[in-house]
Amino acid sequence: MKYIVVLGDGMADYKIPSLGNKTPLQCAQKPHIDQLAKVSEVGLCKTVPDGFKPGSDVANLSVMGYAPKDCYTGRSPLEAVSIGIDLKDTDVTLRCNLVTLSEEEVYEDKTMIDYSAGEISTEEARELIRALKEEFDNEKFTLYSGVSYRHCLVVKNGVTGHELTPPHDISGKPVRGHLPQGPLGNEYLAMMKRSAQILKDHPVNKARVAAGKRPANSVWFWGEGTKPALENFQKKFGKKGGVISAVDLVKGIGILAGMKIIEVDGATGNYDTNFAGKADAALKELLGGLDFVYIHMEAPDECGHQGDIPHKIYSIEQIDQKVVAPLIEGLTAAGEKFRMLICPDHPTPIAVRTHVADPVPYLLYSSDAPRGCGAQTYDEESAKNTGIFLPDGCMLMKKLLAE
Repeated sequence: MKYIVVLGDGMADYKIPSLGNKTPLQCAQKPHIDQLAKVSEVGLCKTVPDGFKPGSDVANLSVMGYAPKDCYTGRSPLEAVSIGIDLKDTDVTLRCNLVTLSEEEVYEDKTMIDYSAGEISTEEARELIRALKEEFDNEKFTLYSGVSYRHCLVVKNGVTGHELTPPHDISGKPVRGHLPQGPLGNEYLAMMKRSAQILKDHPVNKARVAAGKRPANSVWFWGEGTKPALENFQKKFGKKGGVISAVDLVKGIGILAGMKIIEVDGATGNYDTNFAGKADAALKELLGGLDFVYIHMEAPDECGHQGDIPHKIYSIEQIDQKVVAPLIEGLTAAGEKFRMLICPDHPTPIAVRTHVADPVPYLLYSSDAPRGCGAQTYDEESAKNTGIFLPDGCMLMKKLLAE
């Protein structure tokens, strides 16, 4: 038996007036997933436990079978592990976004224009982080370059307990009232302000502006945490697993859980990602010895944050056509029995452009024991109408892997 999770990050949504009061999942042409829904368990699951913010860190841990209350120490340490940072127990890490802020002279008067600096390329970002490292790196602080706009600050012998706002939570809003507060809040803010001065006239940003792109004109710190510990996935569940993702956060969870990190050329973390390549890689690994693959696609989430309805629908359709369909075809042709879980980690509604903690729709299919529950399609409404509700996200993995 082979086991697959197809995770469409932020795929769930609210009804959108311009779509005839339908959600992107309801509007997307996804014949393969909808066909599975007719012979699968379809329901709602609460992936974000009470008391936790609805981040992709908490929600993906839950879906992967790890209770956040037992293992969650913050988002940035998971990303730090993926980048290859050797964290000490006394280190504190912060996520460092390259962002686009408006051009007011006083930093506190600026507005968060774009939390991703126009999806800046990794190559461009590396040059900007290099310039910032010359200014910021010392015995206490070290900046590390990551992927695209996602980077990391490590604080030696640091402390936690700061108020740090995720930049995607304040898209289009003034930054005043959302600036760092806490023991090192003034130092973090000073670094953010200094970064704006350094990056303003950097050649990379001048070239981006000349090309009509948004400049990465500041850093933004958030998501603090300390080194976590996860039980080995194979020891915990008895399955040899792998992770496919373009996102450091999800790769970090996989590394800490002792799973194989499967790299895919052209995996970008947005709607231009190599969907087909992810399916091909998963199929190769499943037929080559792995029992389980967690295929994470960030695209719907990014589109939700950007308020991009057409590309959110497009991303869902690509998941159906280029991931789900070839996996079913390939495993069936190989004579492999398989179980497939399709779900988001959390909703990222277009209306609010950030994560919410609402339960997510899930679909659980078993090739050797197809069974219906009344659902004819896979979406938020059909999942609600089955009356099936799981109060704990960790139940999804237990159901998927149940013997």
